[in-house]
Formats: sequence, C-alpha cells, structure tokens
Amino acid sequence: MIEANDKETQGVVDYIKNFIRKHSIFMLAYGTGCGAIELPATLTSRYDAERLGIRGAATPRQADVLLITGYLSTKTLKRVIRVYEQMQDPKYVIGFGSCTINGGMYFDSYNTINSLAQYIPVDIYINGCMPRPEAILAGFEELQKKIQKGEADNGTKYQENIEWYRANQKKIIKNWRMPDYNW
Repeated sequence: MIEANDKETQGVVDYIKNFIRKHSIFMLAYGTGCGAIELPATLTSRYDAERLGIRGAATPRQADVLLITGYLSTKTLKRVIRVYEQMQDPKYVIGFGSCTINGGMYFDSYNTINSLAQYIPVDIYINGCMPRPEAILAGFEELQKKIQKGEADNGTKYQENIEWYRANQKKIIKNWRMPDYNW
C-alpha cells in the first residue's frame, strides 16, 4: 500500500518518479582506465544493458549517471568535476573498479587520487580489477534499487556539502580556475 505524499514517507508521486527514473538511466562513461573495455560488451547484444533501461548519453546535460571507469589522475579529476557539475539533478556516480575505491595498482602514485568519494559523491562502487559485465549489470541493479527507494540523492548532498568537497578538490588541483556554480 502506497501512502499519501508527504515529507516523511515516499508518496505516490515520488514512487512513480523513482520507478520511471530507475528504468530510464542515461549513462555517460568517463573512460579513464582499463575498465572502459568492458563497457562495449555490457552495452551490446550479449549482455544487453538496454533491457534494464541503461543507455549511453552524448553529453553531461543529458546524462543521469557518470561512470568513472578506472584510475583518475589529478589532471583528469578536474575534468570529471566539471562534467559532474554540468549534469542535471538527479545525478548519480558509479565508481568502477578498485582504482576508484583505493587507487588500485596506482595507490602510491604522486599523480593519481586514491578515493573518488573525497572529490565527488559516489552512489555505487563496482568492485574488481576490472569488473566483468555481470558485475557492471549487478552494480546498475543496485543503483536502480537505491533510486526506487529514494536513497540515491547524492547530487543534493554535494550541493549541501560543497565547501567540504571544494576544500578536498583544491588540495589536489593547484591551479583552480573553474566556474562557481550557483545552484
């Protein structure tokens, strides 16, 4: 039984919005590492991610999900932040592989970051080096469950905690010349 729409519970309107959102996910893949090689197999006929409502997006403004597929250098992090901030709400981030969790095999490199969640909010991590298409689809299914429950709201949390994220971002990116967004 679905209850009336109010602030405490997920009401009818939110339930319907979340149901539609979870079956219409436009993904922008930011292929920074070796994990990106698994995406064509995931999106083509063998694994057919589109049957779950997952499609590719051409630009950040059309995307719902930003998929970071590997390690991030400090130079690349700046572009990822810019792309993330250009995305419309609601927006989600999937960290792909162990490089986004702890730096992976580049954990002690001077030029790569070790944890993506320090710089942009991550909704789902997909473990592995590199995750297979089955793991990618399982990660998307987990994201869809969070969307349905109304728990995937990191875009709003990013705006609310922008000072904390900016401080972390500016520690890594020394020549900060990025526009300040006014949400």
